Amino acid sequence: MMNYILFDDDSWEQLLPLSYTRPVCELRVGILSLREKWEKRLQTKISYITQDYLAEKYPVEISNDNIIINGSVIANDYIAKLIQELEPNEALLYQDDLIAARISEKQFIKLFETDEVDQLKGIDLTDTPIIKINKLTDLFQANNLAIREDFELLSSSVSPSNISATNKVLAKSNIYIHPTARVEHSILNAQKGPIYVGAHAEIMEGSLIRGPVAVCNNSILKMGSIIYGATTIGPYCKVGGELKNVILHSYSNKAHQGYLGDSYIGAWCNLGADTNSSNLKNNYSSVRLWSYPDESYINTSATFCGLFMGDHAKSGINTMFNTGTVVGVAANVFGAGYPPKFIPSFAWGGIENIKTFKIQKAIEMIERVQARKELVFDKIDKTIIHNIFERSAKYRHWKKD
Repeated sequence: MMNYILFDDDSWEQLLPLSYTRPVCELRVGILSLREKWEKRLQTKISYITQDYLAEKYPVEISNDNIIINGSVIANDYIAKLIQELEPNEALLYQDDLIAARISEKQFIKLFETDEVDQLKGIDLTDTPIIKINKLTDLFQANNLAIREDFELLSSSVSPSNISATNKVLAKSNIYIHPTARVEHSILNAQKGPIYVGAHAEIMEGSLIRGPVAVCNNSILKMGSIIYGATTIGPYCKVGGELKNVILHSYSNKAHQGYLGDSYIGAWCNLGADTNSSNLKNNYSSVRLWSYPDESYINTSATFCGLFMGDHAKSGINTMFNTGTVVGVAANVFGAGYPPKFIPSFAWGGIENIKTFKIQKAIEMIERVQARKELVFDKIDKTIIHNIFERSAKYRHWKKD
């Protein structure tokens, strides 16, 4: 059997702080993560080439015959077929980016050590439709198409939904509700895109949903939620208020009133009651967003751009995020007024009196939060958090760590 490996390229740094805690392929776009899309189409488990400090949690497996795939590429049936048809020493290229290559163990070791591979025949895919996640705004901009493609992939192998008669439904054939999910007294409008409700998810009464929308397994939409497409609510999330074109990765909560649009929220985040994020500037100009590689704000060319929040970050009640705000890992944001548009990892505070959230206190918080889900924050995860704390220290200018 062919051995498949997903690798990080330069997009990993562009996708910070979301990628601080994971390879790029573990980001969720649509219903599935980028890795899950490849595994379903290739029908195999896939390992990783990622940052050194993440490698213990996300290891690589090498065999005599390997196909390496760019982890920032969104899988589709056509690209998967081209990859499966690769001959030894062949590579797929798209606009100077390596998309995939079939290499031997010897070639792999050289790639790993020198970042170069000899004797590869390049196949140009310039005219092939490829969606590659290169920057933060690509994530929510690709979500519409990704939900549709994932819905088709997942719903093709299941029975039609048995939708409760208490719901008001439009375009029933474009809706999938898992048999273990609970959806009552809500309006489900799938005329503009599919609606997917995963196992053990619950949509409480009075919710208004306009597809394309995914409510993944074990997530909850609270009463009166207003969800516009293209929105993904990842596994084990709890959501209320109003969302538009948002991705919540997993285990995150925005359980109360407040607006969130054109945003990406990592794992284990919590937005306090009445947290709001602007996604459109008053003058309708394009949004500038903090770039980690540039260590400055860059023009995104996007008119709509909201909030990006790394794993384990929190906001206090009534927090107001400005258009195009980037919040790092394990940051705790609170206080009156708009906080800065770039909030480094392990920040504690807001526009005034900001300080460092000490690493041991942050770990204690993460342990308590994950214990509520009967999960253990183990030694490997603690090592990753320590690495992020050190790597992000240079951005915490208010105090030397």
